[in-house]
Amino acid sequence: MPPTVLLAEDDRAIRNALERALSLEGYRVTAVADGVEALAQAHRNPPDVLVLDVMMPGIDGLQVCRVLRAEGDRTPVLMLTALVETADRIAGLDAGADDYVVKPFDVEEVFARLRALLRRTNADAVMPVPDVPKPTPERHVEAAGLRMDPQARRAWRGARELELTRTEFELLELLVRNAGIVLDHSTIYDRIWGYDFGPGSKNLAVYVGYLRRKLDQPGAPQLIHTVRGVGYVLRED
Repeated sequence: MPPTVLLAEDDRAIRNALERALSLEGYRVTAVADGVEALAQAHRNPPDVLVLDVMMPGIDGLQVCRVLRAEGDRTPVLMLTALVETADRIAGLDAGADDYVVKPFDVEEVFARLRALLRRTNADAVMPVPDVPKPTPERHVEAAGLRMDPQARRAWRGARELELTRTEFELLELLVRNAGIVLDHSTIYDRIWGYDFGPGSKNLAVYVGYLRRKLDQPGAPQLIHTVRGVGYVLRED
């Protein structure tokens, strides 16, 4: 069955154009014009992925995302936003969104991000084959005072548990597993999103900045370091 997309966008021209493009790409699309209808549709027919416009009258995309996450709904969410400030993008991530696209956007970028979100969701849903012996997975990954439980998707700095979105957890896990190694931008994009956004993208910097805010604590060393022109490294200096 083709993946299902719930699209919420109050701009009729954008909504219609994106609905047509997604349908031609092979998705089954339900398109609505506001957050109230988006929540109703998500409850009535849960989609494989949601595409939410941030700025909608009444209940906006951020509120829709917050409600679904509060209900325990982990369906991947791609935000569409005309807001370009880092703080505005952080608000979307804080609401529980998995990724975002800034308007005006290239529809091919939307397709790429949706493919990446669906790949990650499908990977999470893969169940072990019954009666086939498998190696016991490692319970914890540790580095630089951080401890992560990949199976339970939980992470701690010292005794403090971190509240991380799906993308934040995967990014931190990649850095922890490669502690002390400088990972270049292309490698991180490929491992986390499955494709490189190109040299002009600020997507990775936004996620790193938000992850730092959750990791940093008074009197403790910064853990994620920028290697200018190359990438990022996790180390405790």
